[in-house]
Amino acid sequence: MLTTSVVVDSHLHVWDLASGGYGWLGPRHGRLHRSFLPDEAVAVLDEAGIGAAVLVQADDSDADTDFMLAAADRHPVLAGVVGWVRLDAPRDAEARLDALGDRVAFRGVRHLVHDDPRDDFLSLPSVRSSLRAVAERGLAFDVPDAWPRHLDAVAELARALPGLTVVVDHLAKPPRGTEEMGAWEASLRGAAAASPAVVAKLSGLQAPGQPFTAAALRPVLDVALDAFGADRLMYGGDWPMTVPGGGYLPHWQVVSGMVAELSPSEQGSIMSGTACRTYRLSENGSSGESRSDPSEA
Repeated sequence: MLTTSVVVDSHLHVWDLASGGYGWLGPRHGRLHRSFLPDEAVAVLDEAGIGAAVLVQADDSDADTDFMLAAADRHPVLAGVVGWVRLDAPRDAEARLDALGDRVAFRGVRHLVHDDPRDDFLSLPSVRSSLRAVAERGLAFDVPDAWPRHLDAVAELARALPGLTVVVDHLAKPPRGTEEMGAWEASLRGAAAASPAVVAKLSGLQAPGQPFTAAALRPVLDVALDAFGADRLMYGGDWPMTVPGGGYLPHWQVVSGMVAELSPSEQGSIMSGTACRTYRLSENGSSGESRSDPSEA
């Protein structure tokens, strides 16, 4: 049984297809191809007993970020937002960051690098310049689905910008059940070793044709714990991406059951502490009043 009093879900999505965008999502995605609105997200979190959550962008657009920020304004449980800015255009990025500077829930930036055709995206001088501005504002930078194209680049980025907190979403999407697991592990360890400011999410570990059970996931968790330590790992539910596999609760039961086997301090880090430090949330997972000072916990 978990010993943590508050759980912070570091990775939750909402989207409204009626507003346009979300070009990656189509009928081929079956049950995911509909709108998932904030009220439904809040109900799902409440059913699982989750105390707070961080909304994460699902489209490279200002509209998606504005939609999440409006949701956070209405629902205190949605304590943080990881939005999007145009990183390859530094002037645009800084202007947008400045415009969002008074939005308390705005806690980080993400770009759908796995859908971007540029293999060198994280190395582009324009992107590095924008990410320097992200770091200066005390914001985190999430990198989704980094394996195989971008995980080594995460390590290079962390070394180049040591003031930037880099978040490896979904443990970089380990290729479970394939011969590439060894190469994934080596790259993940390289990213972890690059800087203490690199953290990772225990989230999004579903893999086509692979079981989602504690036994199947334990080797992945063991690698992550050894590479990062619990104080650099955080839980993420990745809803509604879990809907095809049964929804939030089945995913939560598997992951929380695995984490419950760890020490109380490790549980506390994974289930709330790391997310609160990374996204500058208060100890109870709320957004607090300010995120401007990176030295604040």
